[in-house]
Order: sequence, then C-alpha cells, then structure tokens
Amino acid sequence: MNRPNIKTHRLAALFVLGTLLFNYPLLALFNHPALIGGVPILYVYAYVAWALLIVLLVLVIERT
Repeated sequence: MNRPNIKTHRLAALFVLGTLLFNYPLLALFNHPALIGGVPILYVYAYVAWALLIVLLVLVIERT
C-alpha cells in the first residue's frame, strides 16, 4: 500500500482553503458599497484571494 506524500496533503489543504475563501460567510463580510481605488471591495477580495491561491498552488507544485 502506498503512503500519500506531503504534496497530496498540501493540495487538499489548499482546496479546503479555497472553499473557505469563496464561501458565503467570508464573501458577505466584503460585500459593502465601499470602493478601493474605484473598485468594489468584494471584487478586490475575490481577485486577491484567487491570486493567493494560484501563488500557493505554484509553490506546492513546483517545490521539489
């Protein structure tokens, strides 16, 4: 029987993190009419969270 490696566990943790970041309670926190640089806060949050997930995925996958 093969033992799952650490990369598999990290990818699963990133999936859970992504699910939590884009779930209703956190999205509701940022759903306000305020603007940051002319962009709604919810859009800024979604972009930053998405970029963070991509960077973390690259770090996990490219790490040897």
